[in-house]
Amino acid sequence: MNRKQDTLRRLEEDEDVWVASADPDGNPYLVPLSFLWDGAALILATLGSTPTGRNLRATGRIRIGLGLTRDVVMIDGSAEPLHPDEVSDELGDAFLAKAHFDPRKLDGYLYFRVVPTRIQAWGEEYELKDREILRNGTWLI
Repeated sequence: MNRKQDTLRRLEEDEDVWVASADPDGNPYLVPLSFLWDGAALILATLGSTPTGRNLRATGRIRIGLGLTRDVVMIDGSAEPLHPDEVSDELGDAFLAKAHFDPRKLDGYLYFRVVPTRIQAWGEEYELKDREILRNGTWLI
């Protein structure tokens, strides 16, 4: 299986990612969150009042780590906040099925639609050279 196929499989099948964000002053914050891959973007949900929620609304910048340290996918992207009322029933139901919770029924939660701008994927040292597989939203392989 090539890196693109493996990355797409992980986006479909994995349940959680590490989400890194920073406030406007550059103070970093890292948290695990459940996600849904809709075929073009990752859908996340968190309380709007958390550091992650505040950071993503303030900067729109995000870095996501998917997988293990020796089999990792790193995703840089832009995050757009969505109020639960802006989420279609189809997307909300798909998120519920994948993440096993329903932010639409919880006060203060926001969804974030993360469009990847860069994806890197590698397992071992020999794969480092060609680890960038998506740049500016375009697959390179």
